[in-house]
Amino acid sequence: MQNRREFVKEVVVGAAVLKTASPFALGAAKPSSSGAKSKVVIVRDAKLRTPGPAPDPARVAALLDHAMQAYFGAKNPVDPWKRIVRPGQRVSLKVNTLGRALSPNVALVAAICERLQQAGIKLGDITVWDRSSRDMQSAGFKLSSTPGAVRFVASDTAGYEDAPTSFGAVTTHLAKILTESDVMLNLPVLKNHSLAGVTMAMKNMYGVINNPNAMHGTNCNPYIADLNMIPQIRQKMKFIIGDMMTAVYEGGPGYKPEFAWNENGIIVGEDRVAIDQTCAGIIERKRAEKGLPTLEQKNTPTHYIATAADAQHALGTNDPTRIALIEHNIA
Repeated sequence: MQNRREFVKEVVVGAAVLKTASPFALGAAKPSSSGAKSKVVIVRDAKLRTPGPAPDPARVAALLDHAMQAYFGAKNPVDPWKRIVRPGQRVSLKVNTLGRALSPNVALVAAICERLQQAGIKLGDITVWDRSSRDMQSAGFKLSSTPGAVRFVASDTAGYEDAPTSFGAVTTHLAKILTESDVMLNLPVLKNHSLAGVTMAMKNMYGVINNPNAMHGTNCNPYIADLNMIPQIRQKMKFIIGDMMTAVYEGGPGYKPEFAWNENGIIVGEDRVAIDQTCAGIIERKRAEKGLPTLEQKNTPTHYIATAADAQHALGTNDPTRIALIEHNIA
């Protein structure tokens, strides 16, 4: 089995070698007693950037393990992955590299790939991808399609399906990487968005289609919700692992260092609406802290979240009373 040191050296550009030992003693969180609630787990590490300024790869890996074990109530770091994937499946990791400097941490991606391998997924059946080859390279991912190794490829080279697919206001062509995979893991980054207000789990799906520019009218509503209703997206997105190590509360979705802050955490869950609702609250609190108007006042409301939760879409819940939010600080 390829270890994490070899993995990072071979397929990730500029990442430090990850250590295999976790510096934290993990304890499973107790989920809400109400089975109707959607669980969302946030784990933060105040020492993530020790000695800094970049996140320490070993602590990033430990952050992931803690979050996954807390979500699933698992005693070891591999068991959660066995509940998401099965040996023989083709697994794609949809990253978000549009912000380039504000993209999923390469050490986080390496740690996920290692856990998938330990759960029985062959490295050759794992694909890390986004829409643009240039953006992926700028974000620190080395494009490669070596047989038997994790593939790093973008849909601008892998292509899109010839036949269109539609739901509601959306008609589009899906990336072949998505349609050819059995399971998609969604790896978004917490960012403000100049139209949608917040871009996280659901808007990250704009990177799996050929015409995202056609879906930005009326604050991306109902386009984001309708896009997530397309069966291949709705059914294959099995889990969300959101990078909140560095986030942007204004000026997104691109990286604006003057509006960035170190949240030093990750957020995980299955309910894409609950994830986005929780992240919208985090963005709003940070904006209030900085003396900025609300997203609604700025005319960039997150109405797409409510649309995704309505009776027609039923993609998840945006009701805070139905979200079991579990937050851990591990340093």
